[in-house]
Amino acid sequence: MLLQDILSRKLPPVLPYNFKASDWEAYRQDMIRRFAKHEYGFLPDAPEAVRSETVLTEEKAWAGKAVHSETALSFDTPRGEFSFPVHLVVPYQQQPLPLVIYLSFTPYPAGKYGPIEEIIDQGYALAVIDYQELSKDEDDGFTSGLAAMYDRSQDEGSMWGKISMWAYGASRVMDYVQTLPEIDKRRIYCVGHSRLGKTALWCAVQDTRFAGAGSNCSGCSGVAVTRNKKGELIEDIVTRFPHWFCENYRQYAGAEDKLPFDQHQLVALMAPRPFFVCEAEDDIWCDPESEYMSLYLASEAYHLLGVDGLVGNRDYPPVGRALTAGKLGYRLRGGNHFMSRHDWLMYLQFFNEQAVKK
Repeated sequence: MLLQDILSRKLPPVLPYNFKASDWEAYRQDMIRRFAKHEYGFLPDAPEAVRSETVLTEEKAWAGKAVHSETALSFDTPRGEFSFPVHLVVPYQQQPLPLVIYLSFTPYPAGKYGPIEEIIDQGYALAVIDYQELSKDEDDGFTSGLAAMYDRSQDEGSMWGKISMWAYGASRVMDYVQTLPEIDKRRIYCVGHSRLGKTALWCAVQDTRFAGAGSNCSGCSGVAVTRNKKGELIEDIVTRFPHWFCENYRQYAGAEDKLPFDQHQLVALMAPRPFFVCEAEDDIWCDPESEYMSLYLASEAYHLLGVDGLVGNRDYPPVGRALTAGKLGYRLRGGNHFMSRHDWLMYLQFFNEQAVKK
């Protein structure tokens, strides 16, 4: 049973003892600072302005159903102007549309990881960021893209890693789409897969303009509870991908019990907004059960704020059962580490259901 596993892991509580809802926002900000200091690194302040220049427009994209544009976004940094492209697909509709800001492995995922026609058929607009346009996914000494635009000489171990840089880029896209009348500002979501599933969660936790988020197969240092998880551990991830995190995170390799938090506490910081997790049965490296455990425990924060978190029982659900009744949702599908068409449709269905429940 899941409950027995939870008790054996000796996890930190989601909330302090005798905690009051009136203290929630101060606590949330304190926990964000803690995750920044010890895991992802601190983000700089938002720029004063984000500029945009459309460089490509396709008026009748996707069988004539949508407008596809490519826009260069730019803003000032301590070392000059930084610019990156975003692709936007907006279906032809009379009313403002919900939008997914998608952190992508490719510039315009017309196929793998991005079933764009099906997304727009569901009545959603889509903004796509190629994460490597923000900063290369390499241990390059923080010399590429956005990483090079900020001085690291005063780093005491908590300057931003690349997950924070990619999250910062998604928030700059949020700045831009706030100016677009065709987008429903109350229904903008952040979604990503794997390392970008970690990024989507970290981004939406900090940027409450996001109405919700979806994380796909994010695993270690993402949604999954860290202590005693299966598959990938902190030692594995900081050895292979040290650039994803701040330097301080490395001290917890092989010492997860010394972490001043665990990932279920990060998920809790989404409360009371919707958050949906899709996982794959064969993705043991991510440990789908530890992701479910995280949602189960994070529900305490949702209950504190007067809404349902994960609506399910204490047992791990079987493959194919979608838990969507609360603000925290979960579905385990068959297969391996991949963001499938079915995952996409589950996210959109969940976001639609949550919008109706408001």
